[in-house]
Amino acid sequence: MTVVARRGTDRRLHPAWIVAAVAFLALVGAAGFRAAPSVLMVPITDEFGWSRSVLSAAVGINLLLFGLTAPFAAALMERFGIRRVTTIALTVVAAGSALSVLVTSPWQILLTWGLLIGLGTGSMALVFAAMVTDRWFVARRGLVSGILTAGSATGQLIFLPVVAWLAEGAGWRTASLVVAGGALAVVPLVARFLRDRPSDVGVLPYGATEEPPARAVVGNPARRAVRALLDAARVRTFWALVVGFAICGATTNGLVGVHFVPSAHDHGMPQTTAATLLAVVGIFDIAGTIASGWLTDRVDPRLLLGAYYAFRGVALLFLPALLSDALHPSIVVFVVVYGLDWVATVPPTIALCREVFGDRGPLVFGWVFAAHQIGAGAASVAAGAIRDATGEYTAAWFGAAGLCAVAAVLSVGIARRSAPVTG
Repeated sequence: MTVVARRGTDRRLHPAWIVAAVAFLALVGAAGFRAAPSVLMVPITDEFGWSRSVLSAAVGINLLLFGLTAPFAAALMERFGIRRVTTIALTVVAAGSALSVLVTSPWQILLTWGLLIGLGTGSMALVFAAMVTDRWFVARRGLVSGILTAGSATGQLIFLPVVAWLAEGAGWRTASLVVAGGALAVVPLVARFLRDRPSDVGVLPYGATEEPPARAVVGNPARRAVRALLDAARVRTFWALVVGFAICGATTNGLVGVHFVPSAHDHGMPQTTAATLLAVVGIFDIAGTIASGWLTDRVDPRLLLGAYYAFRGVALLFLPALLSDALHPSIVVFVVVYGLDWVATVPPTIALCREVFGDRGPLVFGWVFAAHQIGAGAASVAAGAIRDATGEYTAAWFGAAGLCAVAAVLSVGIARRSAPVTG
């Protein structure tokens, strides 16, 4: 197949942008469940009488598998193709959400919310965005990684108010089925338009002037993922990124993403109001993440990470004083600040992985993202336990603020331009 570059007077849309658009929609579809636990936790607890700790454990398993699956999913995408893995992952997410309507005991919610959806969303995690960006783009990589990362926020924005409204009106089971439908709806688009590599459609990556060297991927995907981890573990930058991203996960998906709505409900705020606030986080997350991608192409990624974590920590310090039974401007300010900062950390982290670890960057980012979700899972469980033990979330918010200070210091001190780890 002849591979050509589209540039100069050729004004046709480069296929990379079509692939990026479909990848964005796939991330939106997979993000439905990311919005669900925070608004389904209260109605499920009311129906079955389960404690917050039980449902927090289910979400914790989900978040843990979401992360631990990611590096192996990256290796599977390299071995079997992005399109095939993505299609299967979306189907598994839909199955887990649909089957959750049949639960009658805690182990079943651990199986559906935890195991199935964790494996499915883990295979559609941010390594998917890193893989698409790395294969299809040479120019505008930071911007594209920011746009794709915002796909999860867009999914939250779309699903969260709908799920909250359905849970309150039609019931949480109907809301779960809508989440399942959202994941399945994207599958035909993925099957039709998502291509594994630019060479599949006879073009170069966007911004490339020559074809990148072909790299055959053979062997066991799990072994390749583990080998990437063992090699990366010898580099100090990897551990700085791991600790920082674990704190990122703890203070976003694990704490605010899961427990903001129940905490606001504890203060007397209606659940739909709290869910709307969390959806507004998604609106500003889109703007913040795309802006972060643009900045990553121009500013030292270490400085960006340090600033993001510092702002997040300050916001968390004020949150316990801002929650109340009514909607005040101060809580709206918190939502805006937190939204701009939510996953703005992803583009600079992907950039540092690519810079330090070369063509293994997406695989290494898979392990860094695994740390993100380990932090998220631990925070989800810990915050639920704190709430059950003390009757409030205050200690969880303050503890998370302290962790953000640690992440800011670590990020600024990251060493750059180490010898790439390739192979």
